[in-house]
Amino acid sequence: MNLAHLFEHYLLLALGILAAVIALVALFDAVRHPAANFQRENKRSKPFWMGMTAAATLVCVLSVLGGGGGGIFQLVGACIACVYLADVKPAVSGKGGYSY
Repeated sequence: MNLAHLFEHYLLLALGILAAVIALVALFDAVRHPAANFQRENKRSKPFWMGMTAAATLVCVLSVLGGGGGGIFQLVGACIACVYLADVKPAVSGKGGYSY
């Protein structure tokens, strides 16, 4: 039984580290692009996405530092970062993306 708990702990820790890395990549990408690109592609403003990805990064990193069990907040942070990377990043970088 102890082995199962140990496996679960390290699995959650690994997933937490992965979520934190994804959130950091999204935050650095949001900082990198000019604000005009966000407006031109009809995405939310740059400060909005920087705030969302910064909050996602903070939650994910604190969850990892706290032992790896962030639960629903860590999941929400990872989802925010993934939405940015899948939808907003391609549009503001000029490589396409879905635009309304």
